[in-house]
Amino acid sequence: MRKEISAGGVVFRKVMDEIQLLLIQDRFGKITLPKGHQEAGETIEQTAIREIEEETGVVGKIVTKIDTISYIFTHPEHGEVEKEVTYYVVQTDEDSVSPQLEEINEVVWYSIEEARELHKANGYDNNQSILEKAIQYITKENYI
Repeated sequence: MRKEISAGGVVFRKVMDEIQLLLIQDRFGKITLPKGHQEAGETIEQTAIREIEEETGVVGKIVTKIDTISYIFTHPEHGEVEKEVTYYVVQTDEDSVSPQLEEINEVVWYSIEEARELHKANGYDNNQSILEKAIQYITKENYI
């Protein structure tokens, strides 16, 4: 079975006294986290930062690793593929976003509660624990 390695993150910023999380709407209309494939010669951390910037236009800094998830999906050309995605908590102070429109529909900053609700209603199940672990870390570390 073919294996793909990807990385991404839960990107956050502090605006006044509120934490905001960056979510994307992918080309399938689902709410998700920015991520993408590792390129030759990259560390997994470099992949996360590059993919976040490519998909959202936001440059951030890794604060901590959240977790690595694995799942199997059916690729139209390659059949079953095992995908492994490592996620990080990524901090930024940037306001503007510029979605990579070839791959995603939109990029929006949300409050923690809005992000939770949107993701729960229209996100991918395997990302739910990633989002919750990131929120727990951000709130525990007193970024709020």
